[in-house]
Amino acid sequence: MTDRSPLIRVTAMPTDLNPYGGVFGGWLMSQMALGAGSLASREGLGKAVVVSATDFAFPGAMAVGDELSVYCEILATGNTSLTIAAEAIARERNGEAETRVASGTFKFVMLGDDDKPRPVRAAANAQNK
Repeated sequence: MTDRSPLIRVTAMPTDLNPYGGVFGGWLMSQMALGAGSLASREGLGKAVVVSATDFAFPGAMAVGDELSVYCEILATGNTSLTIAAEAIARERNGEAETRVASGTFKFVMLGDDDKPRPVRAAANAQNK
């Protein structure tokens, strides 16, 4: 792995399992959305909401007790939106082995105090005046 920092780091618990005993894909997607949302809010300096989630893949599996790290990067910046790639990496509980367990893309729209779309950098511009 590279020396990048995760946006989210969490341990999979028994309540996060699907009926077959593996970690539920929906739980992985929600953790990825939390990480991507954190990056979107930080970059856009305010409220960011998911408007789409695409291109999901689940190339690996993780077990209860494994640690999940979510890494994100901004792919594109629009006038009011940010497109963010998220990657989920599991580390085995009792070791250092890591597995890529999920990836996907999220699009966020920045919202103002009126809950209407606003430019990504509007909050930064308002703070600098």
